[in-house]
Amino acid sequence: MNQRQAAYEAMKEWLIHPQELGKAPSKLEHAGEFDLHGLHYYIFKYKKSMLGPWLLGVCGGYEEGETEHCGHVFSEMEPYDSATAEKEAIALVEKLRAYLMEMGERLEQQDGGDAAEEQDGREEDEMYGPFAGFVLLSSPFWNTEQFKDQLKADWDIDYPPEDGEQAAHSTEDGPATLVFDVDGMTVAASLMEFPIPDEEAEYNAHSNFLWPGAVDAAKAHTAHIMLAVLGKDQDPKKRGELYVKIASACLKANNALGIYTSGTVLEPDYFIAVSEDLKGGDFPLLDLVFVGLFRGEKGVCGYTNGLRAFGKDELEIVDSAQQPRDIHMLLLNVAGYLVDQDVTLRDGETVGYTAEQKLPITRSEGVNVPGMSLKIAF
Repeated sequence: MNQRQAAYEAMKEWLIHPQELGKAPSKLEHAGEFDLHGLHYYIFKYKKSMLGPWLLGVCGGYEEGETEHCGHVFSEMEPYDSATAEKEAIALVEKLRAYLMEMGERLEQQDGGDAAEEQDGREEDEMYGPFAGFVLLSSPFWNTEQFKDQLKADWDIDYPPEDGEQAAHSTEDGPATLVFDVDGMTVAASLMEFPIPDEEAEYNAHSNFLWPGAVDAAKAHTAHIMLAVLGKDQDPKKRGELYVKIASACLKANNALGIYTSGTVLEPDYFIAVSEDLKGGDFPLLDLVFVGLFRGEKGVCGYTNGLRAFGKDELEIVDSAQQPRDIHMLLLNVAGYLVDQDVTLRDGETVGYTAEQKLPITRSEGVNVPGMSLKIAF
């Protein structure tokens, strides 16, 4: 099989995926080639049905002589025009490339580097990650005007900001993107008119034992809104609160299915209900830190996902004989204590509900979470 044939098969396989066409295209034809960023790409045109219009797809990039692509296989199912096909295909690649790079940077900021830090000498400020997530949508549409009205009604946040801070709103060259500043923090929200790649949301939705519909919601999404709240100079609790406000406003859209955040998929009504804690002066910890549970070979295991955004190590309990509800409650209580009091636990220290209860802590490479974690013997 030569490179062009391999690209044809890869394009066909992508279209057959249940989250794309869900079947083989009625027609699929090679329509051109181009080089970009040192890689070779193939343009395709295809039809959903025999009498339907030709649509544009792209597959690549390939190194010379290779038949394995780098993952840039994509189509927005827009009409094919031979006069503009190459230009539009390049735009598709750049869009997908930017998205994957942004995801990689987010994950690197959130998860990377912990294993290389010294136990007593690590710089906690460097551990802070962005508060980021993905609102899963049933259709590739985001009513930004409705979002702005919701943000104002629920949280009295203006767009554009009334305090002179920066704001940008772009829809001319593609899907809606909002970037604006609130109290020295930067909010970025962008509509992505395709599912989260590699079924990542679907895979991680299995961890949410509290919502039986999490996996189905992840499977059903066809687009998503990428959210991030940045500003390492700001109190992480303030950044977390702003993230919850932005996300809850997005989740009130009619086509919102859930939110992929803190390593799992949360239900819209659940996330919104927890966000209401802010109005009573309480911190919405359950929207920002997820406690996962599963039964291992030697006992029950629990872990947190979300503490790194606050500059803390994630927590783990490994192979415990305790009841799952007790493990869940302990991890949640310790996480809340760390965030609320801005405490940093270290290897060899202890935690407990009373002065007499002393559960030892070990800091080592994570068992069920990436990087270093604090393991509580319970």
